[in-house]
Amino acid sequence: MSDPDTAGGTDVLDRELEELLNKEQIEEGDHERFAHYVQKDKILESALTGKPVIALCGKVWVPGRDPEKFPVCPDCKKIYDRLKP
Repeated sequence: MSDPDTAGGTDVLDRELEELLNKEQIEEGDHERFAHYVQKDKILESALTGKPVIALCGKVWVPGRDPEKFPVCPDCKKIYDRLKP
């Protein structure tokens, strides 16, 4: 039997997500009123597995609402704009 911490399929972001969830750092509040920026492949993975995602601003949640109905998170937008070349 292999150690799950050293198994090939576990990457750093997945471990960080697990640590965040274990520390109960899932926040509520104003973050719920915005659409957040998340990597597209993580959105698809979440839809298939129910695994939470982490937005650029740090919000952790399981997507379930139509993001088109909400304004873009200002923190995510600032971070995204700084990432552009």
